Amino acid sequence: MTTPSFFRSSLLALVLATFSAQAEEPLDLFNGKDLSGWDGDPRFWKVEDGSITGQTTAEVPTEANTFLIWNLGEVDDFELTADYRIESGNSGIQIRSFHLPDRQWGIGGYQADFEAGDRYSGIVYGENFRGILADRGQQTIIGEDHKPTVTGKTGEDGVLQNVVKKGEWNSYRIVAKGFTIQNYINGQLTAQVTDNDTQMRRRGGLLALQLHAGPPMKVQFRNLKLKRLPLTDGKKVVFVAGKPSHGPGDHEHRAGSMLLANTLNEATGGKMLATVYSNGWPQDPSAFSNADAIIMYSDGGGGHMVNPRLADVEAAHQRGVGIGCIHYAVEIPKGPGGEAFLRWIGGYFETDWSVNPHWDGEFKTFPNHPAAAGIEPFKVNDEWYYHMRFRENMQGVTPLLSALPPAETLNRPDGAHSGNPAVREAVAKGEAQHVGWVTENANGSRGFGFTGGHFHRNWQNDQFRRTLLNAIFWIAKAEVPAGGVVSRTPTDEEMAANQDAKK
Repeated sequence: MTTPSFFRSSLLALVLATFSAQAEEPLDLFNGKDLSGWDGDPRFWKVEDGSITGQTTAEVPTEANTFLIWNLGEVDDFELTADYRIESGNSGIQIRSFHLPDRQWGIGGYQADFEAGDRYSGIVYGENFRGILADRGQQTIIGEDHKPTVTGKTGEDGVLQNVVKKGEWNSYRIVAKGFTIQNYINGQLTAQVTDNDTQMRRRGGLLALQLHAGPPMKVQFRNLKLKRLPLTDGKKVVFVAGKPSHGPGDHEHRAGSMLLANTLNEATGGKMLATVYSNGWPQDPSAFSNADAIIMYSDGGGGHMVNPRLADVEAAHQRGVGIGCIHYAVEIPKGPGGEAFLRWIGGYFETDWSVNPHWDGEFKTFPNHPAAAGIEPFKVNDEWYYHMRFRENMQGVTPLLSALPPAETLNRPDGAHSGNPAVREAVAKGEAQHVGWVTENANGSRGFGFTGGHFHRNWQNDQFRRTLLNAIFWIAKAEVPAGGVVSRTPTDEEMAANQDAKK
């Protein structure tokens, strides 16, 4: 018997071994030559002696703390190591941080502090974010009153200060796991904070390097390495939003991904961490290193952003990462891409087989499956693709949303996307068409395809949105609540946020 193409694994084993090995290696954040991947005020930041160098002078001071920001992605659970040298003043490494709205290179959030003096090296500081969170030598817990309480010691303050080599290169190590952050200097734990302040704590955000306002100073960094850590107390979902497409309100990949990510983060109370890479494929090589699910929402077909990156996603799939595709992202050319989609998500839009009309999809019944939990009958007008190319005998595939399209959806002449004899025959026979589905894969991973999502406005429909949220939970191997994933209806202001500028 011939093994179906979507289960072939001879080449995949090699791909898996190659990319798994790469995923285990820390990511170099600095190439030693230039500031590629970083963004900061060019008056203050440069590369000198093979090191990232920040410097202010009496002639060119900074009026406020300014930062060099790593702009390839955000950090969540991780281990970061870096060497630093400081000649004067105060500096630090920002983690899980955020942009200040009034300053281009202004940052707020957690900071691993250090200085040329004797007071602050090794502390956990909150830049524009609650002040000192754990002093050197302290273990603290931050409560709902936003204030730290000392619960233990990491050592004696004076002894820890003596670990620092003034004016020389020092090694900094930061470990952020869950809501606990630990700072190490030259191998010695200097401070630890556990943030139980549910109103203000942060699970993810920006990474940046600080140059402090005040007297002239100089700080240098080298050997910056980031290793992402698996989330042990929840699941991580990575949205990859494609570039702008179509007109306003249509194919809002960025806005839709951010809306869904924010909804997941809010609805799960921190048990699921969703992050978004916008405007095409992530430049961050570690984007999927600790992901439990990858969601692609983008244009597809021959221009699909995944076409030249099939090996990257295959490696994630082989590690058990769930893969999901929304709307046009379910379309991929036949051949290697189509076979990959059959392995990952169980089906795909195949030209000259599938069709893409706009119609009122009415969904009345749902399968007995966790991903269908709590979904109530609904009707939504969208560009519901149908007549997908599924695995042979629907092996491992469970339809979530099925309906019989009206005959007028095939009024267009036959064409690559508009019609063909096979789809006309299927509709004439009254065969229900599956426009949303989930799959359990041969290797234990999971996937989904959801063909709606052309109109951004539909994310405001609670059942439409719940179907997608349930599917994300399920492919990330999170437990879907008995009543499905319940989320509040987005406001009009939230729906309008983050949409691409289009004519």
